Amino acid sequence: MNTMRSRIAGRSAAQLATRAAAAAAVALILCGCNTDQKIAAAPDTSEDYRLRHPITLQEAKRSMEVFIGTNRGELNATQRAEVLSFALGWKRQPTGDVMVERPLGSPNETASADALREVLSILAASGLPPQSIVVRTYPATSNLATIRISYPKIIAQAGPCGTWPDNVGPTLHRDYIDNQPYWNFGCSTQHNLAAMVDNPADLTQPRGETAAYTPRRTVVLDKYRQGADASSAASAGSSSAKISDLGK
Repeated sequence: MNTMRSRIAGRSAAQLATRAAAAAAVALILCGCNTDQKIAAAPDTSEDYRLRHPITLQEAKRSMEVFIGTNRGELNATQRAEVLSFALGWKRQPTGDVMVERPLGSPNETASADALREVLSILAASGLPPQSIVVRTYPATSNLATIRISYPKIIAQAGPCGTWPDNVGPTLHRDYIDNQPYWNFGCSTQHNLAAMVDNPADLTQPRGETAAYTPRRTVVLDKYRQGADASSAASAGSSSAKISDLGK
């Protein structure tokens, strides 16, 4: 009887060991399948540089500084032109008030106060409403303090560039093996495009069409009705500017 029990117990232990080994083998197979799925999955870095480095519209401050000497309380011709150009820029993209700040506690404090009146007169002459101009003072931290003029505007921005989170050399990294684009690829192009665009709204929507120039359109239609050449004199005589007749 004891011998039979020993055989049965041995068989049970052997069966349990066999089942455990089979379960372990299945688990290893499943782990291998999951590992293969992770390697074959889509890369974390998008292949489209426009998605990795998107151009976003943000509100920033456009500012300029007017340098005023200690013994000079007026603007020179260049400074008047700069202030006028700054004011005309606000009229093209008004997003807030124009802030004009003059220094306090600097050697040129009195001269800056005198030049401030000229700055305000130029802003008003350019068409800025009086309620859109805010004047205040700030404590000077240097001997040559400036008159600061600023206003908020919408800008396009992308980046920052120069980020290298992964090694781009020969490695066992999945991005290198699959020949995926590195993270910094296309960032400079997006950054330069955002810096060059004149109206950031053009990146999101088209501009509205303006009315046609009626006098010129009338002249062209009259020539078309008469069967005459409707081209302008500049385009008709464009061949006269050629240097060589090679190829005729």
